[in-house]
Amino acid sequence: MQEDKYYESLGFKCGLEIHQRLASREKLFCSCNAQMNSDTSMAEIERKQRAVAGELGKIDASATFETTRGRKFIYNAFRNTTCLVDIDEEPPHELNREALEIALRISAAFNAQVPSELELMRKEVVDGSDPSAFQRTLLVGYDSHLIVSKKKITVSSIFLEEESSRIEHSDSNVVIYNVDKLGVPLVEIDTDPDIRSPHEAKEVAERIGLLLRLNGKVQRGIGSIRQDVNVSIREGARVEIKGFQDLENMELIIEREVERQLKLVEIRTILQERKAEVHSPKEVTRVFRDTKVGVIRKNLDNNGVVFAARLEKFNGLLGREINPGRRLGSEISDYAKLAGVGGIIHSDENLAHYGFTEQELSELKKALGVEKEDAFIIVSSLKEMCKTAIEHAVKRAAHSLIGIPNETRGFDSKLLVTVFQRPLPGGSRMYPETDVRPIAVDVKQYELMKKKVVDPDEMLRGLEKEIGNKQLAEQMLWSAYLPLFKELVEKTEVSGSVIAPILLEKTKELRRSGIDVDRISSDAFRHLFIIYKKGSITKAAISEVMKQTPMNEKEVDDTIKKGNLARISGKKLAALVDAAGVKSRDGIIREVMGKYRLNVDGDELNKMLN
Repeated sequence: MQEDKYYESLGFKCGLEIHQRLASREKLFCSCNAQMNSDTSMAEIERKQRAVAGELGKIDASATFETTRGRKFIYNAFRNTTCLVDIDEEPPHELNREALEIALRISAAFNAQVPSELELMRKEVVDGSDPSAFQRTLLVGYDSHLIVSKKKITVSSIFLEEESSRIEHSDSNVVIYNVDKLGVPLVEIDTDPDIRSPHEAKEVAERIGLLLRLNGKVQRGIGSIRQDVNVSIREGARVEIKGFQDLENMELIIEREVERQLKLVEIRTILQERKAEVHSPKEVTRVFRDTKVGVIRKNLDNNGVVFAARLEKFNGLLGREINPGRRLGSEISDYAKLAGVGGIIHSDENLAHYGFTEQELSELKKALGVEKEDAFIIVSSLKEMCKTAIEHAVKRAAHSLIGIPNETRGFDSKLLVTVFQRPLPGGSRMYPETDVRPIAVDVKQYELMKKKVVDPDEMLRGLEKEIGNKQLAEQMLWSAYLPLFKELVEKTEVSGSVIAPILLEKTKELRRSGIDVDRISSDAFRHLFIIYKKGSITKAAISEVMKQTPMNEKEVDDTIKKGNLARISGKKLAALVDAAGVKSRDGIIREVMGKYRLNVDGDELNKMLN
């Protein structure tokens, strides 16, 4: 509650965009395999892309920005998972009806309204991740909400769209993409900015993920679900943080983004009080003609140049920390780096560390007109790249006088802070898809889907009844093993109280010891519990079989045979008791179980002794 009041005082607003890949057999607009089990690349396609006007006749700012980078894009194509549709050499095929049905079931889980007719749109892609330079998307649900901690969170829209390509390699000049993932169906769930704290953002993301898993045929594992977070504060700006693949650090990164914006607001206030100003960049190559500064010397020896700019009244602020390991100078440098340079050098750094001489710095300040309260930035590279980089840097420095720019930002996984990627995109990048016909929605069928929605709270109550343990039931609700658990309880008739600890606790224990339990197939698990139900093995033997990570029924049977894990019961167990001799009850149990722990069921032994 105290956290909520603090963020409320800042005017904190937050909304989520959840992207979940669907587990359909085929891609969204072709019959290629959607499971991304690619082999060696069979072809390489090279493209360059440029920004185009959207439906409203305007060019999106983020697309324009990307075009200035002038990067080349190379696409690796694969057998079975890539075709001419993926590389934009063939029109899209008919929309994947399996994927559409999954998307509509997900919309039903949110009790969303659906359009009577689904209209496909193209969304301009600015980072080169699609060879066509656009992504196909269609609205399948709208006007919905969910309740999280007794609070209503509006779910404004649900889209069915194509997944993008995955990056194989990236630098300032070339990006290499693999297109096996391109075109895999996914749903995007968008909330309104109703979220009022970083903790609440995590809660909402968890709830949406749970609804997707319970009601949709969705892929599992790292990368199959991504969360983008839109954050703003009253005096700050709207920032989209891209690419959360798990929720472990979401709260901390949102907190640090708020911290960054607050610090930048402080810097803006100081700059305005100082009446600061950003001056146009100048070429200052002659100042450094004999320099021994390594990074500059290297560029000059390769016919490079040096540009610099005076930042009037900025002294001491470029080095001010705004996040752990990040300063205002870092923000400016990020913009310069997008032109392909390594970054900037600025006057709040330890310039002696670079090797600058007093004479060089004196000449530079004179050339720029730098005075005591001023700062400066330096960029060195090939001329065109250098000019573009210093222009980007100066533009970002100038924005410091106004406030905080609206941006799309990623995050540094080591520092756990956000970093600039590109300007925030807008509606100008959307325009109609002309190659795919509109699709009529069967409203009656959709209403039937609503009646089959799995409610998480009801599911939890059912799990508590099946497992007999509230804590394990809650773990199972959120576990990737939930579908397997339900299948095993139904098809093997083994009690959930036996199955749940093995799936939740024993797998964790074995995984920590280095055993690849994720390799065990659902068929192997099913067969294992069937023979347990028949009395062929004990519960203790199950984990021994799991250590061999069987992939099928035969491997389960072979492991039991080779490990002598068959259950000893009935007359054979009675013979073991007789062989133990005349001892106390506890003595017999210690002797039998000491030798045959994996083969003898403790309950059966107790009953026999009774």
